[in-house]
This record gives sequence, C-alpha cells and structure tokens, in this order.
Amino acid sequence: MPGWSCLVTGAGGFLGQRIIHMLVLEKELQEVRALDKVFRPETREEFCSTQNLLEACVQACVPAFIYTSTVEVAGPNSYKDIILNGNEEEQHETTWSHSYPYSKRMAEKAVLAANGSTLKNGDTFHTCALRPMYIYGEKSPFTSNTMIRALQNNGILDITGKFSTVNPVYVSNVAWAHILAARGLQDPKKSPIIQGQFYYISDDTPHQSYDDLNYALSKKWGFRPDSSWRPPLPLLYWLAFLLETVSFLLRPIYNYQPPFTRHLVALSNSVYTFSYKKAQRDLGYEPPVSWEEAREKTSEWIGSLVEQHKGTLNINTQ
Repeated sequence: MPGWSCLVTGAGGFLGQRIIHMLVLEKELQEVRALDKVFRPETREEFCSTQNLLEACVQACVPAFIYTSTVEVAGPNSYKDIILNGNEEEQHETTWSHSYPYSKRMAEKAVLAANGSTLKNGDTFHTCALRPMYIYGEKSPFTSNTMIRALQNNGILDITGKFSTVNPVYVSNVAWAHILAARGLQDPKKSPIIQGQFYYISDDTPHQSYDDLNYALSKKWGFRPDSSWRPPLPLLYWLAFLLETVSFLLRPIYNYQPPFTRHLVALSNSVYTFSYKKAQRDLGYEPPVSWEEAREKTSEWIGSLVEQHKGTLNINTQ
C-alpha cells in the first residue's frame, strides 16, 4: 500500500487525536487529513452524515472505510442481561430507541451494507466497523467530568454503575485497532476476511464495575467511593420509567428531561463484557498498552486535574 492517504473524521476528539498520533508514524502513509465536526445524535445527524461520507467515498474512489461504532449497538437491552465474554457470532442488537445507540446502529448497518460497492473508477469499496467497549484514558471527557464533580464534593466519587460488570478499554489500544484495520483492508491477503465485518475491541483491563474503575484510576489522589445508600436496581428502573412518563405527559407544554432513564439504568448496571479474539485473529490485534500502564497514565492525568483545580474547588484530597 505505497503512498496511501487517510482522512480521519472526529479528529479533534478523545479517540480521534490518538488515531492521528499513530497514523503519522505509519511509514507508507503519504498524507493525513483531519475533519472535526460535532454530531448531534438526537437529530439522527450522525446516520445522515455517515451516509454522505459513504457516497463521497464512492465518488472520490476511496478504497476503504473504517467506522468507529460502539458496544452500545449490541445492548444491553435490560439490566437483567448477562453477557460474559460475548463475541461477534452471537446476535446481540440494541432495541432501545435512545438517540445514541440508535444512530450508531443505523450508521454501522449502512457502513457494512456499503461493502462491495463499485467505486466511480470501477474498483471495489471495502468497509468494516469497530465496536470498542467503554473507553477510558487521559483526556476522557467522561472521566474528567466525574473527577471534577468529585472535587466539588470533597473527593467523593459519583455512584454511576455500582452493579455493573464491564471490560473497559484504554484509548490507545482502540486507536491501535483502527491502524490495524486500515492496514488490513489494504492487504490483499487479509482484506477478504475483514471486509464487511464488525469487531469488538477490548483489552486486558480487568472486568469491573464503572465505579470500581473510577476508584482504581483516582484513589492515588485521595478520591473515595460514595458509601451512601443506593436504591435496588428494580426500584431504580421503575423510577426511571415514572420519570419518562412524566416527561412524555409534559411534552406538549414543557420540555422536561429526566435525570436518568431506563436506558441509562440498564447501560450502567448490566453484566456486559466482550472478547477481542476475533480482532486478534483477523486483524492481528494485541493491546500494546497493559492495564498497569494504562492505569498509571490515566491516574497521572487525573493528578494534573487535581492540581489544575486546586484552590478553586471544594477539595479534600491528598
């Protein structure tokens, strides 16, 4: 694949920046172009934009397209779902109409359906999709918001997913999977195997709850978990249902946004882990960053947040 070029959409984002940093190290890469646009999933804009990108690729004779999907396109559909080391052969698909998983699911379907299309020059268009787990690491907007809220609350971390069991993935490992997919779709031997496929992307981060992950990353700086009472999951789920009902009834006169929904309760509290064996087999994916290194790097970045906000927030961390 001599002299190839690459366009990265969402290049200014958390993951996009890591992909750019890795791409520039590719010896055969001639050019990297960056496009940064904020999509609003609630308007289905991501789906429409993805379709437009696919059509532009066909017209511009772009040979390969890699879509960054999400594990949320597979669910969970209930907090009662239990999936341990799930794989691509199992037919998991979200049934939620919530904007984010819906728009991602529809966009992924469009990308995979476009595989095998004929480009304007007569060549064949090849596509694949990557479904990363919950992504953590330095500059994560989710982690940043969680830590800042904790700093405003004497170092006490939010309860976000106490009952969950998930396998989060470090951001650099996800970026590396994209590089391997880009190489693979251009490799005559690997490409026929990868074309039209989706891959779950995880790493060797231990299976744990979202709350345990936040604590493991931040305890060095004196953060501590919230020990206050938490409603049982069934009660939390039905409370979310009642809040959604109130939102629906008030919609003609007032735009009430519930503080949490059934989708969020299920997403944050399910037993939901997936294996990366298919990516390992087809892409040659091996996570380059270990859990220990990822934890240390993320923890040091959290320490910089503590230092940055010291003196301006209600902090009681060490």
